[in-house]
Amino acid sequence: MKKHFYLICSFGLFIFMSTSCRKYEEQPKDWFTKEMAFDSTDKNGIVAGYVLNNIYTYIPDGFARVNGEFLDAATDDAVPSRYNTQVEYFTRGTVTAQNNPEENTGNGYTLTFWANCYSGIRRANLFLANINKVPVTAQTKQYWISEARFLRAYFYWELLKRYGGVPLIGDTVYGLEDDIKLPRNTFAETVDYIISECNSVKNNMRPDPVSTSDFGRVSKGAAVALKCRVLLYAASPLFNGGGFESDATKKALTGYPSNNPNRWQAVADAYTEFKALGYYNLVSSGTPTPFISVFINKMSAEIIFAKQSANTLTLENNQSPVGYIAANVKSQGLTSPTQNLVDAFPMLNGLGINDAGSGYSASAPYNGRDPRLAATVFHNGLIWLNRPVQTYEGGLDKPNNTGISTVQTRTGYYLRKFLGNFATSTTYSNTSHNFPIFRYAEIILNYAEALNELGRTEEAVQQVALIRQRGGIAAGANSRYGIPAGITQANLRTLIMNERRIEFAFEEHRFWDIRRWKIAPQVMTQNLAGVSITNGTTPSFQPISVTTPVWNDRLYHMPIPYDEVLKNPKLIQNEGW
Repeated sequence: MKKHFYLICSFGLFIFMSTSCRKYEEQPKDWFTKEMAFDSTDKNGIVAGYVLNNIYTYIPDGFARVNGEFLDAATDDAVPSRYNTQVEYFTRGTVTAQNNPEENTGNGYTLTFWANCYSGIRRANLFLANINKVPVTAQTKQYWISEARFLRAYFYWELLKRYGGVPLIGDTVYGLEDDIKLPRNTFAETVDYIISECNSVKNNMRPDPVSTSDFGRVSKGAAVALKCRVLLYAASPLFNGGGFESDATKKALTGYPSNNPNRWQAVADAYTEFKALGYYNLVSSGTPTPFISVFINKMSAEIIFAKQSANTLTLENNQSPVGYIAANVKSQGLTSPTQNLVDAFPMLNGLGINDAGSGYSASAPYNGRDPRLAATVFHNGLIWLNRPVQTYEGGLDKPNNTGISTVQTRTGYYLRKFLGNFATSTTYSNTSHNFPIFRYAEIILNYAEALNELGRTEEAVQQVALIRQRGGIAAGANSRYGIPAGITQANLRTLIMNERRIEFAFEEHRFWDIRRWKIAPQVMTQNLAGVSITNGTTPSFQPISVTTPVWNDRLYHMPIPYDEVLKNPKLIQNEGW
């Protein structure tokens, strides 16, 4: 299964079952009792299955999870349409260990991000410690145990990419009287643990593709994909001996102390292992386009693992341009992609807009572009709900009148990605919104990046070409999809960075990519731009400045929450916090 689907009814039933037996608790307990959840007479493991399902809910949701904003609004790809939002603490350089926006994600949890991940780890450990009491079939038990171990490894990954090495608790389930003041493990130890878990469970997980009845559960592909991503980060400049810390201990907590170029080979090997699964591929057909269909169809041969909720129209209402009203609900247009992101999309021939011979026209800037642009960003003139988007000054979607709309685009653009197929509709309808955690396009670009860093540049070109081909870029006479013949390693490195930027926009890659590549000091100090459009027979486009971010090297890693450091003096805080 490639996507998690919330089992709302089951979850609600389980809460009722576990809370209605007593009027009070004699001591603090988890929301289930071991005796009820792991019943030796429950041959079908009904309640134990609910417990396992609950562990999935601790996976963070990427849809506007940072207090109503996408994490990409803390990068050069977007700004919030609303002013003074918490996600802008990152771009303003005002983040502290007490106010980190990621530590209050607003996605239904009262816990901080750090505590949320460790809560998921604890529930996985409780499950693993007790599941053998339940008389389910050996096959079911094998799958369930491997699922729980994978989810535990995934939570450690979420912690690792934010904070570096964290306390590894293994299979231990701590009680009220236990000393839980544990020191941090090093970055290397944490990486090794995650990789070891992936290797240990992968062959015991459901094969790919999973059956329809198991829709939403992780499979072997997810374990190998997690392994591939962790190794990619471990090989990247920030973590592969490139830490900025002056303190040797802190440097070892947040990365490898020294560089080892061979770490890129481990990424390439993980790709080979994934490819051998023989199931996943890039979606080559779909409505309205193959690229869009990846995000609105629940089942896809490209999606390895994703977090989904029930079909809704919430994203459409929250993200569509502000002039659209559907079923008497006004769209909110909460995200404003930047001109910087728009300019990153090449032309249909694969050439950058500033490249000689690209065909780009400043008076018709959206014509002849990479089709992924229109699948990612609402721009002036794009058709939506049977009318053209009007982001020109005074248009329906940029009225410049607070009496009409108190929120509007700050950049001349709105977020199109993830939304349904409503170009020619008259209203929105409930749609599957699939937030991808792992998809095959990432595995390919991971491989391309590793090949290029290993000096196998021309092999890397062929992998990038696969992504561009599916994206709709023309092959060209030389079938290189706009990639110059004889491209150097350095130039392909830049091209791969850009390809990841446009392919994975708003999928929570950019925020971390600019850090692991160590380009954030350049990227996050440049002007973030938009466009002012004057309507007319021939519209005119004038660049505007929106904001200039502030960067501090301490932002390479997130601060361990202040209250966690207070509670546990053995936790060494990351440098600069």
